[in-house]
Amino acid sequence: MFRNTYDSDNTVFSPQGRLHQVEYALEAVKQGSAAVGLRSKTHAILLALKRSTGELASYQQKMFRIDDHVGIAIAGLTSDARVLSNFMRQQAMGERMMFNRPMPVNRLVTSIADKAQVNTQEYGRRPYGVGFLVIGQDQSGPHLFEFSPSGNSYEYYAMSIGARSQSAKTYLERHYESFADCNLEDLIRHGLHALRETLQQDKELNVNNTSIGIIGPMGQHEKPISPPGSFRILENEKVEVYLQSMEKKEEAADPAPAPVPAPAAAPGAAADDDVQMSG
Repeated sequence: MFRNTYDSDNTVFSPQGRLHQVEYALEAVKQGSAAVGLRSKTHAILLALKRSTGELASYQQKMFRIDDHVGIAIAGLTSDARVLSNFMRQQAMGERMMFNRPMPVNRLVTSIADKAQVNTQEYGRRPYGVGFLVIGQDQSGPHLFEFSPSGNSYEYYAMSIGARSQSAKTYLERHYESFADCNLEDLIRHGLHALRETLQQDKELNVNNTSIGIIGPMGQHEKPISPPGSFRILENEKVEVYLQSMEKKEEAADPAPAPVPAPAAAPGAAADDDVQMSG
């Protein structure tokens, strides 16, 4: 899989100005199962597709709670995500202990981006092979950020990462202008439709493989939580009511062409439905 002699070390630039080891880390994110994030004026949500390694195994955890006001969804190496999520928790806890306030979301995302950037510059280190979608809420409202192993972070109205995420991005780009005024139920419905676009043809979303993370006021189908509006993860039976609200997949836009009538058989020819191969 080596491209050339410049991809064995993350501190060496190729003649084209590229760091191939960092690009390989970005490819690891694309191998992970999909995650989708959206935000409105009142809510920010995450939706993730969980994988199972086999019939006897449980589904992997795709979302982590960082603080009351921050949560993440991952795509890539779960072990790397566990290390980075613990670092984010330490940063958030330190902010509360020193300043008695929740850590601003953009500063928390910047802290892990700085940590990841070190691994792209120092010899003997491996870039993290995981990407995050981070949702949070502060005095300026809900936020959605993407973090990548290259050390970059961006804020989005809607975003998807992981395997076949481009299909979800296409859906989000078509509908993102309506997200700002959506209520929680409509926002989750859009997210589920986008997540469904990343599935293989023979797969469907169900209560076992779908996780939903929410920040914002309580929805119609939720029970009261404390503190109000904090990050919570919905799984298993709690997801069923939202899955039932999804619209069915649209049929093909163009109707199937009418079958062309077969020519009349020649007199004396036997009727035969099989395709005849000429010699």
